[in-house]
Amino acid sequence: MPDEIHVDGLVFDAEDEYRPEPVTEPESAAWLDGSYRIGIHTTIAGDIARSLEIAKKLGCNSLQIFSASPRMWPRPGRNVIAPADAERFRAKRAELGLGPVAIHANYLINLAAAEPVARVRAIQAFRDEIVRGMALGADFLIVHPGSAGSGGDKEQASVRVGEALRAAARGLPDIKRRDAKGAEIKRGGLRVLVENTAGMGSAVGAKFEELAIILKAAGDLDGGVCVDTAHLFEAGYPVHTAEGLEQTLAEMERAIGLARVFVVHVNDSKTEFGSRVDRHEHIGKGKIGAEALGRVLRHPMLAPARLPGRAFLLETPIDAPGDDRRNVAAVWKLVGVAVEQVPGAEDGFSMLRKAKDFSRPGGHAQSRKGAKREKGQKKKALTQRAQRKQDARRKRKTRKRG
Repeated sequence: MPDEIHVDGLVFDAEDEYRPEPVTEPESAAWLDGSYRIGIHTTIAGDIARSLEIAKKLGCNSLQIFSASPRMWPRPGRNVIAPADAERFRAKRAELGLGPVAIHANYLINLAAAEPVARVRAIQAFRDEIVRGMALGADFLIVHPGSAGSGGDKEQASVRVGEALRAAARGLPDIKRRDAKGAEIKRGGLRVLVENTAGMGSAVGAKFEELAIILKAAGDLDGGVCVDTAHLFEAGYPVHTAEGLEQTLAEMERAIGLARVFVVHVNDSKTEFGSRVDRHEHIGKGKIGAEALGRVLRHPMLAPARLPGRAFLLETPIDAPGDDRRNVAAVWKLVGVAVEQVPGAEDGFSMLRKAKDFSRPGGHAQSRKGAKREKGQKKKALTQRAQRKQDARRKRKTRKRG
């Protein structure tokens, strides 16, 4: 039998206890420094990580993308992003120092749907959007509220939208990250933003009060709002005048709070004030105008210093090569920051193919419409040639029989 061990006095000393290293709070992202964050919606065609390089070449320090095709329901097995692709995206973003990154959800998702099958499909599709956003390390996920349906009550539809958002996020990993003000954001820092609409047909979200109902119904989702300047104008908010902008921002503050407006879509409008028709135009070329958009961008209540990380993102058309780069440059000019603070754009770069790619053998540049027309003419010529060959064969057969 082993000898008994006799210990006099204290057996346990708290100083001997193992203490793991304290978990350090991650450093705030560079894009939360209170500077202007300006970007544009970039294509993910070919390679999702390439969208980051496109944004950089266009002179952006932020960007918006789709995480999948925006106008079709994903096929089975295509609703996730391959881990290797997601890792490349995150690594490339860190390398280029871009942020925030916003994802725009599929246009087919109708979170306001009342019909059970359509509602379940919308919730599942949006849940997939959240999962893809988390995989990419995105900061914002922007979604249109949807449609109340013909004759539907928009207040009730707004409640359905908020409840659908909450249902879509239920059960996802509760990974948390802190924002610029120290508040915790769930789902790896991905914040869901509901976008205001122009109010076409039975679309929900044209009024600030409807957005407020959505956020309330979403509960503890950590949600926010994306405000589109063209949609505001088209919905009847007079942002095109100095007095009207003050009035609009005051209403926004009362209804939802400007501290919850994390993204501003900077778009001019092709349609008239209050048209309720959603059509975007180049910066300064539409019905809102450059002067009014400049007032929006420089307004103290929307200043980046007031909410670090707020992004100003363009969704302007690209009718000719270079339109994207010119629109980004126009916004930087309207912001009025020092030239040395503006990211440099690559001369001649555009998401739309350069003029030389559209050129004829003689060197005359074509528009995209012109190239499409020429393609149609070639197809027609080939069809006519095939028809002539077929007619010739018939004639030869007829002669042989004769």
